[in-house]
Amino acid sequence: MGYKYVCSDCGREYDSSDFMYLCPECEKENDGSSFIKGVLRIELDDAALEKAKKRGKAVKEDFYPISVTHSDEYKIGPTPLVRNKRLSGLENAFFKLDSLLPSGSFKDRASYLVGEEALLRGERKIVLASTGNAGAAMSAVGASLSLDIVLFVPKTAPVNKLMQSILYGAHVVPVNGTYDDAFMLSIEYTKRHGGINRNTAYNPFTIEGKKSVSIELFNDLGQRCPDVVYVPVGDGCIISGVIKGFMDLKKAGFIDKLPEVIAVQSTKSDAIARALESGIYAPISASTIADSISVDMPAAGRMAVSYIRKTGGRAVCVSDQEIIDAEFMLAKGGIFSEPASSASYAGFLKDRDRIEKKYGKDVSAVILITGTAFKDMKVFDNKVKLPEPIENSIEALDKLNF
Repeated sequence: MGYKYVCSDCGREYDSSDFMYLCPECEKENDGSSFIKGVLRIELDDAALEKAKKRGKAVKEDFYPISVTHSDEYKIGPTPLVRNKRLSGLENAFFKLDSLLPSGSFKDRASYLVGEEALLRGERKIVLASTGNAGAAMSAVGASLSLDIVLFVPKTAPVNKLMQSILYGAHVVPVNGTYDDAFMLSIEYTKRHGGINRNTAYNPFTIEGKKSVSIELFNDLGQRCPDVVYVPVGDGCIISGVIKGFMDLKKAGFIDKLPEVIAVQSTKSDAIARALESGIYAPISASTIADSISVDMPAAGRMAVSYIRKTGGRAVCVSDQEIIDAEFMLAKGGIFSEPASSASYAGFLKDRDRIEKKYGKDVSAVILITGTAFKDMKVFDNKVKLPEPIENSIEALDKLNF
């Protein structure tokens, strides 16, 4: 396939024969005072998009910038798209269960493509930072494709996620600091010791991997797009990938317009929502219970803001309590979702009246569920307890009142 790198800030174009992370010119301006500049997007050439269109149906592999050769070894979807009117209150609202990908999270999409990228370039080591999900996903891909994974994590990351990466065989390095601290250490490690860095947005292939969910959604809905998509947002990479997928579908001629894509953030980690409103790309001090979207300095923040505006989208902020309430509601409806993932549903509930007024009762909406609740069971501490055991007797059985 043919593609080029394009800086999402200055617009400079770079040849794809050289592997790149950030735009070398814009990168010079990064001093920690505002969102990272120089994040690169990948643009497929017209021939690749024409080939995708000629097939007559949208196939996600046609929209990858490289040919993939290990899809049978690590299966990326399609994940279920389920209708649950009891949870949504709408006839045409759907939940996209990316929590059912192999490692239990949406991050498999990006990690798989980075794994293919490493093999294509003859590299066996992949380095990254993560609060858990990206690390577990990359570790799972590494185990499947025999790659060496070096994972930097903040020491406060959920134990379940860290154990998952350790069991997959990754080299896990806990850091006394935040995700952003682990992020910078992982980049420095790559510079000093080699390997491909998988960090979200820093590696342009992460967004290209994540956009595959949009191709699936288009097919799930009978070769059409929803009116609205709700995405949990921390660093801005997932929502950038979702929108990029729809943009590529439009560029290839499969759709005429983009869906409205809504960024759902915690009120305690709302840097992108603030930037959308003010135009100021300032870091914050995040502290949400939803660890996967707890980000001080969004890696793809500038790109995400630009993409959200192109869809006519907006940000919806929800409290940590609304996130937890949404998680419990989802569980009662049969969907087991971690806090960060449940944020998208909390945002949908908060925004539902607006979209009904805008699009009507038949509005088509998709709520992206990005991770299973098994990833972070600590959130249930002091909120749920196991019932006391009964005696092994008929008398005890007859005392049950359900």
